Amino acid sequence: MNAFAAAMDRIYANPSMAAAAVWISATTSEERPIRVIRRAPDRTTEFGAGRFVSVTMMLDVRVSDLPDPRTGDLIVIGTDSFTIQGEPVRDRERLIWTLDLRPS
Repeated sequence: MNAFAAAMDRIYANPSMAAAAVWISATTSEERPIRVIRRAPDRTTEFGAGRFVSVTMMLDVRVSDLPDPRTGDLIVIGTDSFTIQGEPVRDRERLIWTLDLRPS
């Protein structure tokens, strides 16, 4: 394990940084507890001469917690449920998935 992976493990274990969640497969109904870091950046979309700002919901999940997320899988955080939309993307080090979500 390199220093970056060790740092990520500590960040995801910190309750101030990451939250407990449950991943549910859309195809097999398999469930797995995971730790996630929530992000909600605004996204600007241009349409003709107009610009629209919309709120998004994204999660960062360790690849070691969730090796193969897929579009349509469900993520439950507390009482909130989200569906993965679009293709999950890994970081340069191949340690973290970024998941684009929509409310379920």
